[in-house]
Amino acid sequence: MATLLGGLATSHIPAIGNALAKGWQQEPYWKPFFDGFPPIHRWLNQVRPEVVVVFYNDHGLNFFLDKMPTFAVGAAAEYHNADEGWGIPTLPPLAGCPELSWQIIRHLVAHEFDVVTCQEMLVDHACTLPLKLFWPEHEVAPVQIVPIDINTVQFPLPTARRVYKLGQAVGEAIQRWDSDKRVLVMATGGLSHQLEGERAGFINKAFDQQFLESMVSNPEWATQFSDLELVERAGTQGVELLMWLAMRAALTRGGAGVRKVHSNYHIPISNTATGVMALECLA
Repeated sequence: MATLLGGLATSHIPAIGNALAKGWQQEPYWKPFFDGFPPIHRWLNQVRPEVVVVFYNDHGLNFFLDKMPTFAVGAAAEYHNADEGWGIPTLPPLAGCPELSWQIIRHLVAHEFDVVTCQEMLVDHACTLPLKLFWPEHEVAPVQIVPIDINTVQFPLPTARRVYKLGQAVGEAIQRWDSDKRVLVMATGGLSHQLEGERAGFINKAFDQQFLESMVSNPEWATQFSDLELVERAGTQGVELLMWLAMRAALTRGGAGVRKVHSNYHIPISNTATGVMALECLA
């Protein structure tokens, strides 16, 4: 059976792509953020994942306000990146893993999740930037991916509890996959931030830190909040922490807990509270 190694999570702000492209990693504004990654790079070199399941939110490449699925799973052999207008370099296609995609899709449908299956799918910065952050030495990350889009853009959003159950089901599907592949789950987005309205620039450090702590010791903590309560505490775009919640839930099916490899929290980057975390499944 497949081996579920652990989980990764990081913010995916478009400005990070410009910083990477221009080599600003050691600039004072950026250094505290990029300094959070080397310990995780070393861990990835040790565990050598082959497939990464990516929980992310689409920003208009595939779905817009007129058609916004709650959950969508990619089932393509490769995923193309496209120009979103941020000035971020467009990356070559990313390799898909259709075998695991269909394993997850079948398992989710069997467990009463109504998902959109995408046999063609563009991936935006929410998918490509984190892969570049975790594998900076490669033009394209040396892994296959299964992208899973979660709606954090247009209400009604899936509840935190529903997203947690989705993550659990994905983790179960991975562990039941008849393969010898080494698999990671990855979350992108967040943490607290709001980009518009009267609260533009809103950041909630205390909430972020409590959420990050819960990722290790109390993964269901955030499921107590409704969508509107999450917006109140984390901002309208801070609800991207739902991807983190799905990632963490995927690691609960083994029943043995997790070990925090490394985490980092920094504010602000482009009016956003940024976080990065790696968790390893304990045998």
